[in-house]
Parts: sequence; structure tokens; C-alpha cells
Amino acid sequence: MTKHYDLIFAGGGAAGLSLAHQLSRGAFGDKSMLIVDPVVKNRNDHTWCFWTTTPTRVEPVVYRTWERLGFFGEDFEATFDLAPYHYQMVRSSDFYRYMREHLEGLSNVDFLLGSVEQIVDGPQQAEIMANELIFSGDWVFDSRYRSTEYRPLSPQHHYLAQHFLGWEIETPDPIFDPQTPWMFDFRTPQRGAMRFMYVLPFSERRALVEHTLFSAGLLPQTEYEVALRAYIGDVLGVRQYRILEEERDLIPMTDHPLPRRAGDRVMNIGTRGGRVKASSGYAFLRIQQDAAAIARSLQKRGHPFDVPTPPARYRVFDAMLLQILYRRGDLGKRVFTDLFRKNPITRIFRFLDEEGGVRENLRLMASVPSEPFVRAWIKTQLLRTV
Repeated sequence: MTKHYDLIFAGGGAAGLSLAHQLSRGAFGDKSMLIVDPVVKNRNDHTWCFWTTTPTRVEPVVYRTWERLGFFGEDFEATFDLAPYHYQMVRSSDFYRYMREHLEGLSNVDFLLGSVEQIVDGPQQAEIMANELIFSGDWVFDSRYRSTEYRPLSPQHHYLAQHFLGWEIETPDPIFDPQTPWMFDFRTPQRGAMRFMYVLPFSERRALVEHTLFSAGLLPQTEYEVALRAYIGDVLGVRQYRILEEERDLIPMTDHPLPRRAGDRVMNIGTRGGRVKASSGYAFLRIQQDAAAIARSLQKRGHPFDVPTPPARYRVFDAMLLQILYRRGDLGKRVFTDLFRKNPITRIFRFLDEEGGVRENLRLMASVPSEPFVRAWIKTQLLRTV
């Protein structure tokens, strides 16, 4: 059995739904669409945060907006005013509901509960197989991601992850400053890897507290829990609290090439398309920007592949940091402390957004310890020759 669609989305997570939503509200609003995913996404299984200077398409479901950020590092702490940026948070349950309510209300959009088992490219159309059925499409956008496909495949690249366990807690007494999330709090033992606490306050008595690592290896579940309890009790001084929700995830941090084009009629998006920033793990706003770029390319070029490519120097920067975190993860605390101590927050954001100019990038790189980055650059060059 075969049915043809103009647009097929292999995966209905953040990337697939964002692109379908973008296209449905523009010049492609009348195109037939099929969104295939193995589960109905309606749980609050992710918390997405990002910084921005302008409103985004997901503004209606922004859960919190902050104008300041806190940092606790190595002999340094500060609170940064973010203007002209805002730091925003979206809960996945709100995002899924908002996207599905819009898309399910369109007669030209179909959802299929199932797994895409195969994608076959062709010069005029591509085909997918799902639930033992075959569907063809003018364009297929593939956001399926399996971490085992990419780690470790090549000695030339780095394969790390941002992995964490977070508890949304409620305290009997006012503890938190609801105006100031803590992006990095290094007041936790490093133990050979870059470890920090990430705190998003919702009120004086309620916050999401996450124990986060940038490393190649994962921890036993109990180790995340022990670290959270120690931080909440010893650093925050909270002895009584209630856990309202729990969040855990693993975000790939790799310089492994993740190509955008997977065929004449197939494009990789989301994590599969390299939209996760390798050195930070941030992806949500990059996914929204990518959806807009794909829509522009389809409208102007008649294909989706004419999307911006960041300057090559950012891949070098990412590779150097990944090399340091892989070999000497404990240096991450010092590197990030120097970044926040010696740079305005706007310069850091532009660097992470891959928008800064060469001179501005060099000023930022001059603020971090030179020796580990020189060694990392030499090592990455040697790896490329393997």
C-alpha cells in the first residue's frame, strides 16, 4: 500500500514538529504532510532553554523568561544582566501540545504512530517504510537519532555527552531568587570530569535543580542522586524538600560530521542533522532557526538544502574543547570560569551562537588558559591525519 505526500517527517519530536509547524504557517500551508513517530509525545520529558533577543514562534508556550543569569566558578561568582538577550524555558509537554493542536487541526496533515524502518531515496521522490506500509514523498525530513550510530565510529573525532539528572523541588521556606537562574554552579566535586549544577528557579520555593556532566562516560543512577542530595543539603542548606518531577537525558556532544543532505530527496534535521552545538549541548533555538532556513530554501530554491553553514573556525573551537573535556575533564571548571570572568555575557552568547566576528572570537579565546587549548589543537590536527 502506497500513499504520496508532499512532505514526510520521519520523527515527530522537537525538530520534526518545529519544521512541520513552520511550513504549515507559510507558503507550504496547503501541502500534504505525514508525521511518523513511535510514540504520542505528550509528557514533560524535556526542558528546553535558550537565549534570544527577539520573540520566537514558540513564544506562546514559553514557561519562564529571565533577564539575569548567575555563575559560580573557581574563586569567582557573578550575576549577569542579559540585555539585550532573554533566557527562556519551554517545557516539552507545553511544546508538544501547542504543536499538535495546530497540526492536528489541519486537514492536510496526517500523524502515524509507528517507527520508520527504512528510507529509500530517489531522484524525484523518496519512500519510507513504516508499520509495513510504504509512503512516498517529494521531500523526507529525517530526525531519527540513535546514539549508537555515532559513537564511537572514528578515532578522528570525539564522542562525549551532556548527561544529567534533574529534580524539580519544592521547599517549605523561601530559598531561591526567582529572577536569577544559575547557568553554571561548580560547587560540586569534579572527580576527573566537568560537573556542575544547573538551577532554574520558578519561585522562591520551587526550582529545577540538575546535576550535569560533560564527559564520555555515564554514571550509575545512584551517583547522580547522591550528588543532587549533597548539593541541595550542603550547598543550598535545604534539609526538607519535596521532589515534584524528575528529568534525565543524554545529549550528544560530538564533532563527528553529521551531514544535512542524505540524498536527492532526503534531509537530516535536528540532532541527526548536527543541530546540537557540540561544545554546549544547546539545540532548541538552533532547531527553530533551521526550520525557518529550510522554509526559505524551499520557497526560493525549490529544495531544502540551501541553509546557512557556520564558519569552519567554530568546528575547530568545538573540537578543541571536546578534546580538553575528553582528556582532562577537570579543566572544564577553570575554562568556563575564565570565560565568564573575562568576557561580557553577550560575547559568550554570540560565540556559542556562531555569530561573532573573527576579532571578537579571538578576544574570547585569548581569555581561556592557552596551554591546554594549544595542546588540544595539536592533538586534533594529529587525529585528522589518522
